[in-house]
Amino acid sequence: MMMDEGRTFEAQSRPLDALNKARKKKVMVEAKGGKQYVGLLNAFDIHINVVLDQAEEIENGQVKRKLGTVFLRGDNIILISPA
Repeated sequence: MMMDEGRTFEAQSRPLDALNKARKKKVMVEAKGGKQYVGLLNAFDIHINVVLDQAEEIENGQVKRKLGTVFLRGDNIILISPA
């Protein structure tokens, strides 16, 4: 366990554990080429291929288009963070 400002939390043992905790939650995915997507993390695999539900493409902080369910290939993903 680790301490941070009086809070205790379990250390993540693997990066995939962090993704697993984010399942069914809203995440932002930044892809190569500057593309950004926001949606509910539905699924992922060991290659960090991800499926987002209710996905939207974001450009300049605004929704460019609504995409619905999308598959993003892991080798194009730069980062995934809570949205």
